[in-house]
Amino acid sequence: MITSSITLLILALGAIAVLVLLVTWRKVNAFLALLVAAMVIGIGAGLEPAVALKHFQDGLGTTMGGIAAVIALGAMLGKLLAESGAAQVLGAQFSAFFGPSRVGWCIAALAISVGLVTWFAVGLLLLLPVLVTLSQQTRKPFLLLAIPLLSFLSVMHGLMPPHPGPVAAIQALGANTGMVLGLGFLVGLPTAAVAGPWFARLAVKYVDVEAPQLVSPVGNDHPRPSFRATLFIVVLPVGLMLLGSGAELVLRVELPLRTALMFLGNPVFALTVAFFVAAFICQRVCGFSRMKVLRLTEESISSIGMTLLVVGGGGGFARVLREAGVANALGTLAGSLHLPPLIYGWMVAAFIRVATGSATVAITTAAGILAPTVLANPAIHREALVLAIGCGSLFLSHLNDGGFWIVKESLGLTVGQTLRTWTVTETLIGLIGLVMVVIVDFFL
Repeated sequence: MITSSITLLILALGAIAVLVLLVTWRKVNAFLALLVAAMVIGIGAGLEPAVALKHFQDGLGTTMGGIAAVIALGAMLGKLLAESGAAQVLGAQFSAFFGPSRVGWCIAALAISVGLVTWFAVGLLLLLPVLVTLSQQTRKPFLLLAIPLLSFLSVMHGLMPPHPGPVAAIQALGANTGMVLGLGFLVGLPTAAVAGPWFARLAVKYVDVEAPQLVSPVGNDHPRPSFRATLFIVVLPVGLMLLGSGAELVLRVELPLRTALMFLGNPVFALTVAFFVAAFICQRVCGFSRMKVLRLTEESISSIGMTLLVVGGGGGFARVLREAGVANALGTLAGSLHLPPLIYGWMVAAFIRVATGSATVAITTAAGILAPTVLANPAIHREALVLAIGCGSLFLSHLNDGGFWIVKESLGLTVGQTLRTWTVTETLIGLIGLVMVVIVDFFL
């Protein structure tokens, strides 16, 4: 079994190497490269070519079904915030409040507030116009602000309920939600600070990236929305999602109120409401015609067409890896090492994350594997184990992760730049987070 696991691991590494070479050396379209790499791993693992292709298509469809609407709505909302000048208004107010020298604190506060209740992709797309504006206004290197934003959003997504992965781990391991939330801040904030602001100061010395262009160069001589109106647009979807998350955690399943609030808090519905509010404000305050709003939304969708396809391709590649048995093989390999529960949980989650590209899949799978161990050993600190698994699920994001491609396309990076920034940030989060969890568990 161990030999088979190692063989599959070598095969997976070979497929990933093919993917990297096709994209970076041969300049092959990322979607086509993902398809080729998926066929390499599928056929190499013994799957029929038609079966491997079907798994790729299924993974693409599942990924697109779960995130395409969120990305599209986030892009449309971000386009309106940028073109109306609302992002500049919000950025100027936050910059004035924190001061140019403490703009990093501003980014951290925004990321924690928004990331606590929203998906990673939603938070990134929602805050991207503000991020670009702050970088331009303070004249600081773009990555000096972008990497901290990514770091704090990622930690919120991987460690904190009500995000789906941590909630599933809490239920599987019988942990206390409130304690996970409290310890999550204790572990996550220092981790994100090192992997974000500290690493960003090092990264900008070696990776030079210009802020993406979000606003048309002409046609912006119109009144801008007020700070209150802009803040309302940004806070509205966050508040709705917070209501839905709170209802899911607190209210009983059979209550109609729970169903209603969860519908209101669905990210697609919340972003749709926020978009219509933003469109109304742009028409009333900025003088945008309906045709201009339509044109801007069409431009935003056309600009992310390849992003959607590549993110879906990443999901297809991850599905083939999973169906080929790579995730199970890595879990078996980790289990054969006979490590302490916290280290074992982290390694299982990290291996599955590297194999499948999904933090949520890594958390839920690792929690299911560790659940019998927890039941057999009541001395294990369940809340610390949830956090260790969460840290492992964030380790080493690479080309089979949809989040990798979202970051690449949103920030206007090349594959190499994304590997040297986002991938390193996620790796630091995974490693430093584990150290922090071990320290916290020692004192507890």
